[in-house]
Amino acid sequence: MGTFANPDVPLGDWISDFIDWFTDVFGWLLDFIGTVLDGLHDAFHWVLDTPVYYVMIIVFALIAWAAVSWKGAVFTALGFYLVRAVDEWPQAMETLSQVLVAVLFAVVLAVPLGIWAAKSETVSKIVKPVLDFMQAMPALAYLVPIIVIFGIGVTPGMIATLIFCMPPGVRFTELGIRQVDKETVEAGRAFGATGTHILFRIQLPLALPTIMAGINQIIMLALSMVVLAGMAGAPGLGADITSAISSINVPLGVNAGVAVVILAVFLDRVTAGLGNKTPLAKARAQQAQDA
Repeated sequence: MGTFANPDVPLGDWISDFIDWFTDVFGWLLDFIGTVLDGLHDAFHWVLDTPVYYVMIIVFALIAWAAVSWKGAVFTALGFYLVRAVDEWPQAMETLSQVLVAVLFAVVLAVPLGIWAAKSETVSKIVKPVLDFMQAMPALAYLVPIIVIFGIGVTPGMIATLIFCMPPGVRFTELGIRQVDKETVEAGRAFGATGTHILFRIQLPLALPTIMAGINQIIMLALSMVVLAGMAGAPGLGADITSAISSINVPLGVNAGVAVVILAVFLDRVTAGLGNKTPLAKARAQQAQDA
């Protein structure tokens, strides 16, 4: 019997060659992306870290009060005071800046793409396997080419975070649009509403609670990537956690981990609270009370 030759597909070499070609041809675009991300990050970081810490604690508490309740405001104030007490305030604000930039771009890309996928079956069939790949691929695997393209620093961490956290936003937006009652849409068309009016005045308002749930998932996944950002050379809590792992520094790891948890709970409660304050969510809550 003959023997089969071992398969040898140099996929990694092909990707490496493609990255070299892409960097040479679209270097101007990559420089522009890096400049925009760095500029937004610096702006967010300046706003968050320039004021005295207790001023920002009051601001965060007021946000929690408006979005959740006075109990949420108390927890937020105590939580962020603990972050300052364990000397992780500058790192926490650095990480929050990176998360906000990544989430901003993820939402800007995910919501329109989700709407497009909900409107077109062809787009939906193309997008779904891409989203599956983005979520299934280990984050460290695509961090390597991103570092090759953008170098060490804040930018590759934010881009890796964006790629990792964007899929739920697309999926939830598509789901929310598709779940809108078709009879409601047909009634809008019967009254002469255009496609744009139907989208912005019927579908998006009714789908907003589901879209907000997707944004909540984006934020949670973005925060879960802080360690990866630290491995990419970005400062912040991820850098502290990476340093604690490499040096077996338990106090540093615990302090940075607690700060990440407090940030995660704050952002989760605020986005969930905002989702519950949409008109549709309020109407459903009122119907539940009446029942």
